[in-house]
Amino acid sequence: MLYVIYIAFITILVIIDQIVKNAIVENIRLGQVIVLIKGFFNLTYVRNYGAGFSILQNATLFLSSLSVIACFAMGYMLLTTDKKDIISKISYLLIISGAIGNLIDRVKLGYVIDFLDFKIFGYDYPVFNIADSFITVGCFILIIKVILESRNATDKS
Repeated sequence: MLYVIYIAFITILVIIDQIVKNAIVENIRLGQVIVLIKGFFNLTYVRNYGAGFSILQNATLFLSSLSVIACFAMGYMLLTTDKKDIISKISYLLIISGAIGNLIDRVKLGYVIDFLDFKIFGYDYPVFNIADSFITVGCFILIIKVILESRNATDKS
């Protein structure tokens, strides 16, 4: 039963990612900028042929392979982590969902659809998408969890 919940969670997040990306493609021209919060947040439709921060441009096969490996690794972690460790499980599910969302783009289109465009404290952050957010939030939660567990272990020593 738990596996069904995992698959449903991943499926829902991937569908949300793909629906939003499709809406962007259908409603915004490539390169068009729609200002939502002046000086802070825009919708900007771009095609990303690489990974974050424009690294590994045109390395679609490598990035696709990396996504598949990450999905298997996170899937293994998901299935072998203690059932009570819900925080880690949610993190793994988020990372898998994001990796699959971007993998679909890479396989189907040869690039990833990005559209979330922030300027934070004057820094024009690279444009990203919802799948990237899933991956980032999942990783962030895991990092915080490890730090807190490390502190707790140190305090008990």
